[in-house]
Amino acid sequence: MNNPDGNIAARSDESGRPVILQVLPALETGGVERGTVDIAGAIVEAGGTALVASTGGGMLHALQRMGAHHIELPLASKNPVTIRRNVARLASVIENFGVDLVHARSRAPAWSALWAARRTGRPFVTTFHAPYSLNLPFKKLYNSVMARGARVICISHFIRQHVQQTYNVPADRLRLVHRGVDLEVFDPARVSPERVIQLAQRWRLPDGVPIILLPGRLTRWKGQIDLLRAAARLPDQQFLLVLVGDDQGRTAYSEELERLIRDLGLGGKAVLVGPCNDMAAAYMLSDVVVSASTDPEGFGRVVGEAQAMGRPVVASDHGGAPEQLLPNETGLLYPPGDTEALAAALREALALDETARRALAERAIERVRSHFSKQAMCSGTLAVYREVLNEAEMHRLRSSPLVHRLP
Repeated sequence: MNNPDGNIAARSDESGRPVILQVLPALETGGVERGTVDIAGAIVEAGGTALVASTGGGMLHALQRMGAHHIELPLASKNPVTIRRNVARLASVIENFGVDLVHARSRAPAWSALWAARRTGRPFVTTFHAPYSLNLPFKKLYNSVMARGARVICISHFIRQHVQQTYNVPADRLRLVHRGVDLEVFDPARVSPERVIQLAQRWRLPDGVPIILLPGRLTRWKGQIDLLRAAARLPDQQFLLVLVGDDQGRTAYSEELERLIRDLGLGGKAVLVGPCNDMAAAYMLSDVVVSASTDPEGFGRVVGEAQAMGRPVVASDHGGAPEQLLPNETGLLYPPGDTEALAAALREALALDETARRALAERAIERVRSHFSKQAMCSGTLAVYREVLNEAEMHRLRSSPLVHRLP
């Protein structure tokens, strides 16, 4: 089907509008969820119908504001019986809503979505978000569903290489679409001084003290412990280390961090502030932003967002971070788990004078705007949809009895 205006192509149906179903466990906060909402908005803007199936969650209202439709299903469950039952549920959704393409974003619901797509003859696409662990029996088989799409969207070069090498996916089925930063949210010019002041007051931040910010869920692999140990190597340095993130009920870990702060003598120099609903203002408060993940991240949203706000970033040198950050130009990389190297990078970042910080900010903002915008992510994803839908349409036409009767 020709597509001169750039809209999504699709099979003809009663409305003429392509219907895209995205499937994920829930709509709680996170990069996968944020990307799902963004793509739903892009589908609607491009003239399509956006459906999302999940158990629901805190981002449901944001999804609905985009003009998308939500279908509540128990897709967060990893129970094999529930996964199997979800096949029939999703197949019913596909048929009832006239879905043209199914896009799976997480493993457990992807298995249900794959079988439902096959049952209904619809094309199946996946987004591979992370280098899932292989440390348990059958884990590779479980993970492999994310490599079974007609196209597999990879959120970084790192992920593309991982999928190709680990799951033997041919290169012609892989599509690189970097995760995107929302430049309407993460723009220094759009953050009012009042928002920054309110957040500083809520967190009771002292005046004139450099802020080292680590955003991320309070979970061990996000590297909070490494950062605290690195900070303890800087007894002569003035700073306040702010750990931002929700423990999601894992109080044992947050209590461990509080004890470690005391044991390392960081009382008054490190604080846990809980979750934050205004991360743009949080970045504006910071002097240095840290991404200290001990396991490689598929992309590393913090690295992109902080650079978009013009902040120096110190990141562990693995996963998707090195693709985003230009060493010694927009930030610093250090070997994962090396707290001595992390401490040295922190000292160097804190020592930047005003001229150097301004030049770094300009380079960092331009880097994100040129390579990692939400608009680029949405355009890239819609291009994959068009490719797969057009391919499916051509296959349908070739399979038509009328085609076979033509001379």
